[in-house]
Amino acid sequence: MVPAPLRLRDNSIYVFLLQFGILFSYISHSHAFDPYKYQRRTVQCDATRRAHPVEQSHIELSYIDVNDASSDTILMVHGWPSVWSTWSKQIEAFENDDYRLLIPDLRGFGHSSHPEDFKSSHTIPDLVHDLVCILDNARVSSAICVGHDWGSQICYTAARMRPDIFTAVVGLVVPYIPSSGPYISVKQLVPVFPKLAYQAFFDRNTEEATKELDRDIRRTLRATLRTDASPPPDAFLTSGTSFLDAWKEVDEIPPIPFMSEKEEDYLVKAFGRQGFLYTLGFYTEENRQQSHAFDHDQGNFTLPQPVLSILPTKDPVADWKEAMKLLNSADFIPDITVKYVEGAHWVHLENPEPVNQAIKDWLQTLRSPSSEARAVDEL
Repeated sequence: MVPAPLRLRDNSIYVFLLQFGILFSYISHSHAFDPYKYQRRTVQCDATRRAHPVEQSHIELSYIDVNDASSDTILMVHGWPSVWSTWSKQIEAFENDDYRLLIPDLRGFGHSSHPEDFKSSHTIPDLVHDLVCILDNARVSSAICVGHDWGSQICYTAARMRPDIFTAVVGLVVPYIPSSGPYISVKQLVPVFPKLAYQAFFDRNTEEATKELDRDIRRTLRATLRTDASPPPDAFLTSGTSFLDAWKEVDEIPPIPFMSEKEEDYLVKAFGRQGFLYTLGFYTEENRQQSHAFDHDQGNFTLPQPVLSILPTKDPVADWKEAMKLLNSADFIPDITVKYVEGAHWVHLENPEPVNQAIKDWLQTLRSPSSEARAVDEL
């Protein structure tokens, strides 16, 4: 997937394109998103620390609250590696609309603390409880949950666990993964989906992975947050022993294409606060098994709420359109709308206009008098 220039450090064409890209980035970000102008709120929430001995504790969760006088609320849930500010394009698109925006840092990310047990105290239901705690603190009784990457799975689980609170879901990139079948470890999936090898590395050698990620946080983030036009090397994500090894022939990875220098600096500083260790809880076998068991044992796999699934066309991680078919995701969502947007994994930042318009159009249908189910696929 990666073009040859990424592998040829001295290639003059690559140097020209890099210089042009930096110039274009400077011009396009002259009126860039400023994460420092938004005031953080914090709330203390109950949390279970499952490492022996099991104990109840408290964590401090940070979130941004925009338009707190609006009656309808959108909760934006990030994935990995992200913090609240990676919703910049959506905040800018919606902050002048009639919606209240709540955008948290998940536990272990940015300004939000963690019960200090990455192996077994970072389940998806744990994160749903965190979201409910934030909503309670903001005195919000219902919300539309918008998630990206792992945030999508959190939103889907939130809708399944608490349909009284979460009235609709927008899932970006990752489709709904029902827990109706038996548990499958990521190690079993790697032969079929080789780009998931990094997840097995994060699980099997979490401390070693953390050291690699923490060694140069800016390089880690630049390696991960790429676009279709500025992609990572083909081998990226396929190693079971290193996250960044595929980039070893590139001395300096180009800046994050869809961020200004200020935004990138903010993101680097956010991950510098705690490092990556507690963010890797998504990937441990213990958390995965517990999350699946919780969903599977409850038995309610159908989401009755309206769902908008926005899938990128060129995500190097997976072909999500085909994955959605294999998972039979739509069979469990009677009121689903599926949209496909050109772009890679960070499609909401790479190509925000069609993403934001799709969300706005879909939100408008929720406000219409018709309540009929709309199972729609645009292709």
